[in-house]
Amino acid sequence: MYCRFKLLFVLPIFTLFNMSILSQSNDSLPYREIPNHPENFSAGGVAARIMDGLGFRFYWATDGLRNEDLIYKPSGDSRSVDETIDHILSMTNMVVFSVCKIKNERNVESTFEEKRAQILNNIKSVSDVLLTSSSEDFENYNIVLRNGDTLPFWYFINGQISDCIWHCGQISSFRRITGNPLNANASMFKGEVRD
Repeated sequence: MYCRFKLLFVLPIFTLFNMSILSQSNDSLPYREIPNHPENFSAGGVAARIMDGLGFRFYWATDGLRNEDLIYKPSGDSRSVDETIDHILSMTNMVVFSVCKIKNERNVESTFEEKRAQILNNIKSVSDVLLTSSSEDFENYNIVLRNGDTLPFWYFINGQISDCIWHCGQISSFRRITGNPLNANASMFKGEVRD
């Protein structure tokens, strides 16, 4: 019952996020800085903080990407930065579906800015739900595989979420190769931007 109440509260907010994606400027996107941490440790708080760390890393890995950064790939059989962003989008859509019970359709015609905004809003929506989740709520946050089998939330941590963090590092490395390094004032340790 508690989880349903949270979903009733979060669904309209998530819908508003998705409706405003096209009109968002870089300044209005979440994760320029990581929100304050919870005062106490809880399963939901820890999981939300992992999502916040991903959000911060993705924000800065993709901030100020140019077309030459987006098309870069280190070899012919690897993904370009833009293709990597598509992959991150599909993984965050999976997490949103499992945690928030919202299905996002991937629009292949989306611009880089639209995909970036959707990913950041996906991460924020999941973090918001997880932050107030009890240990029991996690029993409902399962990965549903194509064959109908389900796996518990644990697999999101070592699967999609860790994979997204991994890909943020790739994007950061690739943009350095193209001569557009990550903003040195973004502190990954503190989750803030140094002045």
